[in-house]
Amino acid sequence: MHTKDFPVIKSNRTNHLIAAAIVFLLLGACSTTGTHKDATATIEQRAVERWNLLIAHQAEKAYDYLSPGVRATQSRETYAALMNHRPIQWKTVKFVNKQCESDRCDVRLIVDYSVTLNRAMGQPVSSFAPLKETWVHVKGEWFFLPSQ
Repeated sequence: MHTKDFPVIKSNRTNHLIAAAIVFLLLGACSTTGTHKDATATIEQRAVERWNLLIAHQAEKAYDYLSPGVRATQSRETYAALMNHRPIQWKTVKFVNKQCESDRCDVRLIVDYSVTLNRAMGQPVSSFAPLKETWVHVKGEWFFLPSQ
């Protein structure tokens, strides 16, 4: 080998190292973004699952969808009693859309329900309610954060 070849080899080796470092950084960024994107995609599923549990009078299971902070301040039994014994009968839920920023999403849903306004008349009144829920990303999972 000639001494004049060393700078070229060194330069190529440096270029390869830089290129490899860039590739690893890009792959790392893609995997982080992909994970968050996948987690965002599950909000629709989790919001509908939570409402389906409430519709089935299984609020004790819907409790697991509450944010960790809310669960720290309210027991599963208290939440289940409050939600399962409401005079309103939720019937169906439909996901409408979501708007997300970082670790927070506003989720819009429509819930069909019926309620008997006067027990003497006995006829339930059916309607729907558009809802806006806040969901937060905590430790890799999305949770419902009630407004109250």
